[in-house]
Amino acid sequence: SPPKDWNIVYDLLAEFRKKEEAPVDTMGCERLADLDADPKVQRFQTLVSLMLSSQTKDTVTSAVVRKLQTSLKGGLTLESILEMDEGALDRLIQPVGFHSRKASYLKRTAEILRDQYNGDIPDTLNGLTSLPGVGPKMAFLTLQVAWNKNDGIGVDVHVHRISNRLGWCKTKTPEETRVSLQSWLPKNKWKDINPLLVGFGQIVCLPRGPRCNSCPVSRYCPASDIKTVVKRKR
Repeated sequence: SPPKDWNIVYDLLAEFRKKEEAPVDTMGCERLADLDADPKVQRFQTLVSLMLSSQTKDTVTSAVVRKLQTSLKGGLTLESILEMDEGALDRLIQPVGFHSRKASYLKRTAEILRDQYNGDIPDTLNGLTSLPGVGPKMAFLTLQVAWNKNDGIGVDVHVHRISNRLGWCKTKTPEETRVSLQSWLPKNKWKDINPLLVGFGQIVCLPRGPRCNSCPVSRYCPASDIKTVVKRKR
């Protein structure tokens, strides 16, 4: 069953996020594709952005994607990645975490897309997660952004952390959190929950030293240090 007051908390967070901008709002992976490019190219750029974003801040991912879009011959396309030497690609994406591994993933993915998907990206969860380095979080976000398919919730470390802090679930992994959230959160909120909580996690509900004093839902949060202080005083 849905956790108590989840809808109140959700609405308060949504209202707060309308007023407070976070890095994800301007530099999130769903915003990095070149909107003037062909739709197939846009879908590829969305996938690349998400593949680069793992364990990397939005500010860094955004800068690297823009560099690829402007420095590669013909821009960031399937063809430009196929034509590029893996070592050269590795050097271009060096600011992102695990860049060498991701360069290998991108090269192998480009070959798979060329050989198996007519140069486009898969439009199914199974197809996307079969690509090197693409897990459920990336796959569900790619489906939502690139294909407008709302098949699941993209759960990253922010969504996982905050959902557990709020008492919305009691899980140990992002995948467990996804399953738990999807069991009660209305489907029309699945797409919005990721940017909502990611942005909140970037500016308020930080991994360390959460800013509970400026949190709009601290009175509903079991993990709030404000409640802890009040209880101690009592």
